[in-house]
Amino acid sequence: MSDATHRTISVPEGTAQFRILAALNELHLKYRDLSDGAVADYIPELARANPREFGICVATTDGQVYEVGDASIPFTIQSMSKPFVYGRALEDRGRDAVQEKVGVEPTGDAFNSIIKLDLANRPHNPCVNAGAIATTSLLSGDGPTARLNHILDMFKKYAGRDIHVDMSVFMSERTTGHRNRAMAYLMLNFGVIESNVEEILDLYFQQCSVIVTCRDLAVMAATLANGGVNPMTGVRAVEHQYIRDILTVMYTCGMYDYAGEWAYTVGLPAKSGVSGGILAVVPNHLGIAVYSPPLDDRGNSVRGIRVCEDLSQNFGMHLFDAMLDDRAMFAGQDESPNTEKRQPAQLESNVTDVFHAMPPSTTTANVMQPRGNGQSSNQAEGKDA
Repeated sequence: MSDATHRTISVPEGTAQFRILAALNELHLKYRDLSDGAVADYIPELARANPREFGICVATTDGQVYEVGDASIPFTIQSMSKPFVYGRALEDRGRDAVQEKVGVEPTGDAFNSIIKLDLANRPHNPCVNAGAIATTSLLSGDGPTARLNHILDMFKKYAGRDIHVDMSVFMSERTTGHRNRAMAYLMLNFGVIESNVEEILDLYFQQCSVIVTCRDLAVMAATLANGGVNPMTGVRAVEHQYIRDILTVMYTCGMYDYAGEWAYTVGLPAKSGVSGGILAVVPNHLGIAVYSPPLDDRGNSVRGIRVCEDLSQNFGMHLFDAMLDDRAMFAGQDESPNTEKRQPAQLESNVTDVFHAMPPSTTTANVMQPRGNGQSSNQAEGKDA
């Protein structure tokens, strides 16, 4: 939190900031007693999570962070690491080399489905475990320590703070990860990955065991929304040319065998993890993160799905809602004088309008602001870390 000032405020004020907080607070109150789902227990350390923990955080591309509930509780990133590592592999190897090893097709299969290769003998996409392991194998670095530091440095740029590995979770995954180990050796057989299978698996398990908070995930998602520049620090986390690749894979594959339903109801690039987190990206506007450990049958956070559905539907965040509202893309077309002209969606004003009549809340929530001026996605060029 060294890059932000942190102050506690009460919600019922009439400004746009407080109405956004009120919106998040109402969602937290709406779903905090939801008891559906179960905590993941196939990794023993994850089974220790408190099912009542529930945090929501939104980070904007101009550097504002809004959080309610358990947004500062640490947990491991798990599969939410995959799109970020995919971006780093693209930077290290380039598109052609990465696509030789990992495809971009949705599978409709569970995240840990036993390896199914496409016609080119590749895992279908970098979000299923087989594809993620293959992606991790492509990272550059002279030896395992250098490659791990390569990953941690990347996460530091995205989150804006030092990031570490939870060694207890790493050892738990390493000890029980027989399914992932089987996939890796099958991929070795097919030439998807080369030698040093155990070294690659260790790096993959460490990548999934990185400790984050709900706030970290929101800032990381906002960095993607901001064209690859962290809006809190101004540091570029990923080259702008690969943002489209990352967001496309998140949109089509990030929610596994729920990806189609998610695209239909929420309509945002997103990634879930079995620790109970979901992060979603509203391009050019903000990042959303929800943390709640109980999962549905597909391995997605039950409360996280509900919160994101409500946010998308209430505020018109679905990508196609925004597209249909943006008349600029139809420049030159005649408009009927009887047709009401709709302006491009403005997310903050949508929140303000929707919640203008909301009854006051007395619950306390947090807003965090950068010490410097936030950067918009159109202005942020980024600086070296």
